[in-house]
Amino acid sequence: MKIFPIAYDSFGVRSMATLIFLRKNSIFIDPGVALAPKRYGLPPTKEEIEAEKICRSKIMEVCKKCKYVVVTHYHYDHHPYPEDKEMYENCFKDKIVFCKHNKENINFSGKKRGTIFENRIKELAKSYEFADGKSFEFGKLKIEFSPAVWHGDVNSKVGTVIMVLVEYGKNKILFGSDAQSFADPSAKNWVIEKNPNFLIVDGYPTLFVGWRLSQRNFENAKKNLIEVIKKINAKTIIFDHHGVRDLNYKEKMKDVFAVSKNLNKKILTAAEFYNLDNFFLEAWRKEIKKGVKKVDVKNYFKKLYSFKI
Repeated sequence: MKIFPIAYDSFGVRSMATLIFLRKNSIFIDPGVALAPKRYGLPPTKEEIEAEKICRSKIMEVCKKCKYVVVTHYHYDHHPYPEDKEMYENCFKDKIVFCKHNKENINFSGKKRGTIFENRIKELAKSYEFADGKSFEFGKLKIEFSPAVWHGDVNSKVGTVIMVLVEYGKNKILFGSDAQSFADPSAKNWVIEKNPNFLIVDGYPTLFVGWRLSQRNFENAKKNLIEVIKKINAKTIIFDHHGVRDLNYKEKMKDVFAVSKNLNKKILTAAEFYNLDNFFLEAWRKEIKKGVKKVDVKNYFKKLYSFKI
């Protein structure tokens, strides 16, 4: 198995779109991309809009080649906007689709969006399955899904997600979706039980700590993530999405990075996984708008997408 992050926050967009390459049995997880409608009270820059356009095209190009597609929940940075018929066609036509249940363990918004999603794909997909808590085997390939866990803190208003374990031979890749540093103890326990040797985790949204989220909950989430890092075999951990929208995330998560370093494990953003600089377009929005910071979007993605599949 090979892992290819396709669109992530460290590339300048809101997404966790990921390819797990297995020749004829490749899996695409969360084919969606979005931008923050407001940051610092400002709309997206033209550079962010360009990055979103490039990522959207790449998601469709890569997803089209996959056999299996996973949607872990119904936020629009994880699956296409309802009106984007082109993206639905390219991402789901003739695919075997696994998705979050749209009626069970889900909030009102998730039910509404999940119903729209089901109505869109049922005429496109080869088949679709509500995957919460289930596992599926295709020869040597096993795809397993967690029960619904909270999108961050327990009882989060933004609902629930499912996490994904892909197992092939001795390789076990776990995609943590928007579990936000496994703030939900059920999420933490499931990851430890599955013991992956490669982990993708959505970081806790430190931008909101002390405002919309409590310091206590943040500390608990860090403890959970530290416990996961200590107990699983994974030597490489991709840490991205909500967690890297705060330019001070490394300082705020320094105890997590210290534990990882002591254990000789690497915590990397998706950009760092490719040995690229982080491209935090959203967090740089104010500086880009003022003209203080210049970025070359086309050149960045030319380097990023230099891999061959």
